[in-house]
Amino acid sequence: MWVFGYGSLVWKVDFPVKTKVTGYIKGYIRRFWQASEDHRGVPGKPGRVVTLLPSKNSEDKVWGVAYEIAQEDEEYVINHLDFREKGGYDKKSVLFHPSEPDPNNPTSSKTMEPFELVIYVGSEENRWFAGEADIDSIARQIASSVGPSGTNREYLYNLAAAMRKLAPGVIDDHLFALEKAVRRLEVENKKL
Repeated sequence: MWVFGYGSLVWKVDFPVKTKVTGYIKGYIRRFWQASEDHRGVPGKPGRVVTLLPSKNSEDKVWGVAYEIAQEDEEYVINHLDFREKGGYDKKSVLFHPSEPDPNNPTSSKTMEPFELVIYVGSEENRWFAGEADIDSIARQIASSVGPSGTNREYLYNLAAAMRKLAPGVIDDHLFALEKAVRRLEVENKKL
């Protein structure tokens, strides 16, 4: 069994892993369009976390990490992830492309044979789907949200840092624009 990490699973793996592989899935985009009242926000003041959405461009890539789960750990990991991702996420099977990006040429990478894995996706039909908003509105929500798992800012910053390390040279416009906007809000708030 393989599982794809594209959000907090990129930098916060809290289950046993047999193998870890960098790569991407195609035909999706990563967006902070999922509300979180159970991890990065609270009831009545949700934070925003990432979900995957089908892209209009079948060649769009979402970089992340594939985790192989040993057979003896599968039941535990499935139960653990089903609970962890209970806030509106469903499981889907997609094709994963193991790859190591070339930091000097983001359009080039060393690839291996693709394989199927499981992703957790917060679809538009789930009640926690927050939907599209402009970067500044999402940034304000992230900057002010805190939940049982910590600040929403921490989630954003950890994901941005992990993606720069994991896929150097690959630009995630939405993620990095939000990071910049939240950091700007922090500076503005310190001046007040």
